[in-house]
Amino acid sequence: MSRIRATFHDPDGDRYGIPTYWWRGAPAGYATRRQLRAAGLCPGGQDIAAQILWRGVGGTRIAYLYRVDLARPKRTATPAQRAAIGKALTARRTCRVCGQVRPYYIPRSLGECLACAYPELEEAA
Repeated sequence: MSRIRATFHDPDGDRYGIPTYWWRGAPAGYATRRQLRAAGLCPGGQDIAAQILWRGVGGTRIAYLYRVDLARPKRTATPAQRAAIGKALTARRTCRVCGQVRPYYIPRSLGECLACAYPELEEAA
């Protein structure tokens, strides 16, 4: 075992307070939030079970691990929530001046679509 791996190897949690492993050194049964999300799971309110430490850009990096057996299925949006999100996103693309739905989000700084904000550019095209 190299010095770096030995530095970050603390499976009992004596040195760091929780079980600590080196990069790619965690046993099966643990996963990061991103790995849980990819599997359709979420931590479900459980505490951090372990951590991974490694040397990276800017110093020592850390990734928290959760137990896979305690993870819960990820919540999904209801059809009504999806419909509300769709309406909200359409409203962000609708110009208040001309009322057209644009293929881009209306800049909040302008408050109107680009064609209404800069009509001289539309005439040149």
